[in-house]
Amino acid sequence: MLKWIDLGKVPDLPGSYQFKDGDGRVIYVGKAKSLRSRLSNYFAPIETLHPRTAAMVSSASDVEWITVANDLEALMLEYTLIKRFRPRYNVRLRDDKSYPFLAISASDEWPRAFVTRASHRKGFHYFGPYAQAYAIRDSLDLLIRTFPIRTCSESKFNAAVRSKRPCLLYHIDRCSAPCVGAVDAESYRNIVRDLESVLKGNSKKFVEMMRTQMHQAAAELDFETATRIRDRLGALEKAIERQEMVGEEADNFDVVGVHFDELEFQVDILSIRTGRVNGRRSTLIDRVEELSEAEMLERVVEDVYADSPVELPREVLVTVEPTNKELLEEWMSALRGTKVEIKVPKRGHRKALLERASINAHGSFTRTRLKRASDHNSRSRALTALSDELGLPIFPLRIECYDMSHLSGTNYVGSMVVMEDGLPKRSDYRRFKVNVGQNDDFAAMYEVLTRRLAHLTEEEDEEVETVRRRFSYPPSLIVIDGGKGQLSMAYKALCEANLQDEIPMVSLAKKFEEVYLPGESEPIRIPRTSESLFLLQQIRDEAHRFAITYHRSLRDKAMTKSILDEVVGLGPIRKKKLLSHYGSLKKIRAASLDELQTLSFLPVDVATSVYNLLHDVDQFADSKASLDIGEEVALEASTTDGNLRDPTE
Repeated sequence: MLKWIDLGKVPDLPGSYQFKDGDGRVIYVGKAKSLRSRLSNYFAPIETLHPRTAAMVSSASDVEWITVANDLEALMLEYTLIKRFRPRYNVRLRDDKSYPFLAISASDEWPRAFVTRASHRKGFHYFGPYAQAYAIRDSLDLLIRTFPIRTCSESKFNAAVRSKRPCLLYHIDRCSAPCVGAVDAESYRNIVRDLESVLKGNSKKFVEMMRTQMHQAAAELDFETATRIRDRLGALEKAIERQEMVGEEADNFDVVGVHFDELEFQVDILSIRTGRVNGRRSTLIDRVEELSEAEMLERVVEDVYADSPVELPREVLVTVEPTNKELLEEWMSALRGTKVEIKVPKRGHRKALLERASINAHGSFTRTRLKRASDHNSRSRALTALSDELGLPIFPLRIECYDMSHLSGTNYVGSMVVMEDGLPKRSDYRRFKVNVGQNDDFAAMYEVLTRRLAHLTEEEDEEVETVRRRFSYPPSLIVIDGGKGQLSMAYKALCEANLQDEIPMVSLAKKFEEVYLPGESEPIRIPRTSESLFLLQQIRDEAHRFAITYHRSLRDKAMTKSILDEVVGLGPIRKKKLLSHYGSLKKIRAASLDELQTLSFLPVDVATSVYNLLHDVDQFADSKASLDIGEEVALEASTTDGNLRDPTE
């Protein structure tokens, strides 16, 4: 329960406030023009608060605040803190889709165009987002016939530079071949600039210019040139036709259509540039807070436009004016560099577009509900059955599972995977390097659980709070991959942390899929057809996969170690050059000291260290032996160790 604070000590200034639970996690972030006035609302009698607000206040144990200079800074600070902490009681943008963008690497010497879903790389210009990746790929293929900029990767570009031979795209007029100097830098930059102008919607002048050039070439009887321009003009017009014309050429705005109920808020955004639909984005928001439509639209504008990789529109059309409209306009204007307005259209084609976007939002909302209903119900049944069959004191909303992986006691690792609400939460997965020094799964399990549980029992301070955020919430159930032996050692760690009465623990043995409880000699036999057993198998297999992946990465690193790593001053680049120059470690050892010292990329003292190390008979023999052992380990891992084989292989 939230402890009482002296409201007289709360500053009467704008700022952001954060409610925290008993474990120090931020569960709600808000902003206020007056922190004192806003926080006083939360200390009203609990029965007078809205049920969602009452649930948040009941979960909170403390509140902190940060003051700022003005309302705009409070808005920006609130957004930053919500993105950082992802509080459970703030509305959440549940947008798990990655939208395709058309990107141009403007910072490169020879920029290239490509389709990507990674939309926040510096030095790139982005256009979109688009609903379907294939649509923008087809459009790009049409556009490069008119604006032939390169679309190849860096490796292919560099290969063409070395061979001085252009690829097929040059010969079919899909690239101007800057790799072989077929176009100068200024002309190429002009091509890139023209392509970006068309992608922004300014295509009319290029169509008119190319049509004029075509007629002029035909008048001069240069029919070959006229035919080439005609083909390029046709490709450009076909690409433009793919963008639906819905308004006037001067239109540059986004249309935000919405549909919502008491639990969720669906948003469908149409991007209109020069009167054409230039992009679309659809997303769903959890209404964890009790917010009006105007307040929800404020959060939507913050989430969508704060980190937008594309240029912001001049106007945003919405169904109702969002709260803090003037602040949002000031904030968005600063991001765009010119004035941005938020408007509610009353008539005309803009009103029709807003109604169309709202109809799209309603359709998306219905489809999402139908798609998720069966999955959500199945997960709920599995969690309920698991809680009943294991007799859990609390509903298992968060389950953690642990597994070990090693090869004959080498590269011992442990894994921790997490399920929340029956779904994997990969951001909370953790990997452990284990220091048992021998083939001992029991000791390894004890070490991993001890290290993990320590973060739930340490004192509250700033350093521990950072670690706790990394480990997120305490588990409702711990699952151990193994039998009674692994379970007993894990339970020992749980008892030493004095958490045995707070966190239930079970183990799942692979052989007969039997579930064991601490201190019980007989397993709990869950029916093979039970959804709860399937859920336990799913998280067990995920822990096994995660452990194997980490083990293999460490094993691969160990296999690539070299005796040359011991030479001070011989970094990766010099080592690579040295091995490339001689071809093998044996040939380097056969080289004389004078020969090594004459290498331009190798300082004299480093060359001397390399020579002395390779001619130290005892040390070289030990290193050679360890490499031989490593090769045997790698061979054994690839042929005989069934425990390391991925279950999906």
